[in-house]
Amino acid sequence: MQLRATNHMQYQDGMEKISSDIMDKVINGRKEYDYSIYTKKDVLNTLAKEFISVEDFKILLSPAAESFLNDMAHKAKLETMKHFGNSVCMFTPLYIANYCENYCVYCGFNCSNKINRAKLSYDEIEKEMKTISETGLREILILTGEAKKASSVEYIGEAVKIAKKYFSTIGLEIYPLNTDEYAFLQKCGADFVSVYQETYNTDKYEELHLRGPKRIYPYRINAQERAILGGMRGVAFGSLLGLDDFRKDAFAAGLHAYLIQQKYPHAEISFSFPRLRPFINIKEKRPNDVHETQLLQVMLAYRLFMPFAGITISTRERAGFRDNVIGMCATKISAGVSVGVGGHSEKEKGDEQFEISDPRSVKEVFDSITEKGLQPVFTDYVRV
Repeated sequence: MQLRATNHMQYQDGMEKISSDIMDKVINGRKEYDYSIYTKKDVLNTLAKEFISVEDFKILLSPAAESFLNDMAHKAKLETMKHFGNSVCMFTPLYIANYCENYCVYCGFNCSNKINRAKLSYDEIEKEMKTISETGLREILILTGEAKKASSVEYIGEAVKIAKKYFSTIGLEIYPLNTDEYAFLQKCGADFVSVYQETYNTDKYEELHLRGPKRIYPYRINAQERAILGGMRGVAFGSLLGLDDFRKDAFAAGLHAYLIQQKYPHAEISFSFPRLRPFINIKEKRPNDVHETQLLQVMLAYRLFMPFAGITISTRERAGFRDNVIGMCATKISAGVSVGVGGHSEKEKGDEQFEISDPRSVKEVFDSITEKGLQPVFTDYVRV
């Protein structure tokens, strides 16, 4: 079978191409980023500034900043309190399907993996959402595998309509869409879209995404812009730290979000920082593994660079780490998580995408937030 059947930089039929120079700026910015040139003096000068520039962001992500995490954390906490107070938003993800058309070598949903595939019916979706809402949560993130034939836009739209009965904020983490499709889902009730580029290194991206629509780099990197053009009020960014040089990928994702914010100042920007986790194909250590201190450095650098942006900490990370970063730099935390299909009202119907590290319930996470003197928030958006 010929896996590399398509040019990863060339749009396929049906993929909308918008007029934007952001992709080129991000790719060039990543290539030009040399984090080895910065010194401790550069870090001290940056931390003394009130506003952090793109160049300062590069410095904060560099190895030279590793010995200044306490200083960065202190400054980041002040910024977080200034813009978000002591509130921490809570949500949970709901996987409604795990069918996938992509051959991504690192992913548990890889189309070649022999896993239990499943898709929730509308009745099952409603049952799951009702169960989740009974915990008090009012924000949900709807996820699918990347298979448009199995999980159509119309199917996702119906799931969003069901979610509107129970939740005030509805996010989507699905395959990239055209502007009109995002507009359709926004009219159904969706609020924001998360799309992770995985790695911004175009060559590495080609090596890792061998087949399927996800192979097309430019269509994916422009997804947030199409979502905003389709009326979504918020978009989330991130890279899968550990696939390639994490400092360069972290910089590229931050630059990507910054350029989108400059172009669309009304858009709500947020970040997530997934690290590569064990999954069905790979269990052993990997050469690009990112350690907790490095992950913390990245999160702190983002908070100082874009102080208004939301930062989500996922259950990929252990409970102690998650408890430590809320209030300091993270503003949103997941709880009561299942990463298989379903799993809230009954046993998971389909296999999980990756292993989680924090299996705590909504109540347990709620209690941990209050114990830190922070305010758990179930509703931060009211529909009118």
